[in-house]
Amino acid sequence: MEEVVLVDHLDNEIGTAEKLTAHRDGSLHRAFSIFLFNSKGEMLLQKRAAGKYHSANLWSNSCCSHPRPAENLADAAHRRMREELGITTDLKWLLSFQYKIDFDNGLIEHELDHVFVGQTDQPMLLNPDEVSEIKYINPEQLKKDIAVHPDQYTFWFKELVDRVLDNYQPSIL
Repeated sequence: MEEVVLVDHLDNEIGTAEKLTAHRDGSLHRAFSIFLFNSKGEMLLQKRAAGKYHSANLWSNSCCSHPRPAENLADAAHRRMREELGITTDLKWLLSFQYKIDFDNGLIEHELDHVFVGQTDQPMLLNPDEVSEIKYINPEQLKKDIAVHPDQYTFWFKELVDRVLDNYQPSIL
């Protein structure tokens, strides 16, 4: 049973819950999102696997998940990057934000999301249970594609992408 860390609006831990239960009742929980860029400044996107219980087959940021109870946030981000993409690289915390979305399947995503950025040109070894494909894209092309095809991207990614691009500078790595 996979658990998530329940938090208040200030990110203070208030308990744990089974992951699917938290997504059924909409409990606010801690999460992280990773945005990776290559040396050309292109953003790495992942297409979520078809078997994901929400947002399947949608393009999103490079990697995202939840820390386990008692797991350091940065350690969790590195763990999940290895599990989904088969790589490791330096990450820097960039920002945090909170969002809530009700999905058509009855699930609710209510997260306090910590955003990390990193840079890599490494080849990826994708976990097919998590990721169906990846691509690098120029930020300007990405913004145009989101405007034309918003239904092809995850909710949280669309909420975050401009904030990340406005705040990310390769020099912070």
